[in-house]
Amino acid sequence: MSSTMTATDPKDRDTEHAFARLAEPLRREIKLHCYRMLGSMHEAEDLVQETYLRAWRSFDSFEGGSFHAWLYKIATNASLNAIESRRNAQRLLPDQRGPAITEMPDGGPATDVAWLEPYPDSHLDGVADDAPNPEARYAAREAVQLAFVATIQQLPPRQRATLLLCDVLGWSATEAATLLGGSTASINSALQRARETLGKRYPEGRPQLTPKPTLVQQQLLGRYLKAWEGHDLDGFVALLKEDATYTMPPWRQWYAGRDAIRVFFATAWQACRGMRLVPTSANGQPAFAVYARTDADPRLTANAIHVLTIEHDMIASLTLFLEPALFSAFGLPLVLPEDTDGRSHSTSHHAST
Repeated sequence: MSSTMTATDPKDRDTEHAFARLAEPLRREIKLHCYRMLGSMHEAEDLVQETYLRAWRSFDSFEGGSFHAWLYKIATNASLNAIESRRNAQRLLPDQRGPAITEMPDGGPATDVAWLEPYPDSHLDGVADDAPNPEARYAAREAVQLAFVATIQQLPPRQRATLLLCDVLGWSATEAATLLGGSTASINSALQRARETLGKRYPEGRPQLTPKPTLVQQQLLGRYLKAWEGHDLDGFVALLKEDATYTMPPWRQWYAGRDAIRVFFATAWQACRGMRLVPTSANGQPAFAVYARTDADPRLTANAIHVLTIEHDMIASLTLFLEPALFSAFGLPLVLPEDTDGRSHSTSHHAST
């Protein structure tokens, strides 16, 4: 609990302990809910702090019932207010904003665009993998996949909240109407429209559930690491599906197809003077934290977080988040220490989630 909630007398301390007992076990799932609403890990962290501060200040007015639902109401309304205050209500990925290109990008990254951010799997610890009740359409790990979070960012905020409450958390339309305001009929209507939008992205009705990597997929991830660290372009491209996609926020440009991705990296890798990959995981998917050397800096410095989608034992999509500030959320340093032989301690582990 933050210092702003510190109690001073025994009665207040009892209230503080009661609040902490109810609220603290829910902190990670509230943060995940805010992330799904906002598409931003950093904004979600701020919203969790705001939610818990609001809840603490109003705790005396809590009249019993479901504390879980009461806290979600505060978090959802805080998220809706945060979205309303934005210049742009959507955090998307580059492939949602324009067509793929084949030439090398010109100019610089789109620093004026707030892009979708990845979510470290370490922050999912303690959040149930399965749907919370039979009414939920999506299991928790399905509903945190990068493509799913990106897709729901295209929904109007109220539809987004309705879908998350009903289809991810398993609330009834009546319960969602109590939280969001309005009638049960309006909630059902919003939910139907949201489902129609998701149906365009998921014709089978749901994202593909991503299980723990199989032995074959673990071997694929190991080959990916070796290809990148060895600048083995042929080895890297051989791991891609023919129709694989590659996005690299904050750059607007993105690429579709193995050939276009190959052409891009044949040029892009010329600027690198060595890379090291640290296996991690994000959004329930395999990921790597990549450190690179350049002519300007011979150290291995934070470069990008790679998030991979694997289908049929091949890489279907690759998203490179070229934002070193993300590394701290993954518990990783900005500069990678090295052994005397130049090899990082951190990359000796097998690539796995």
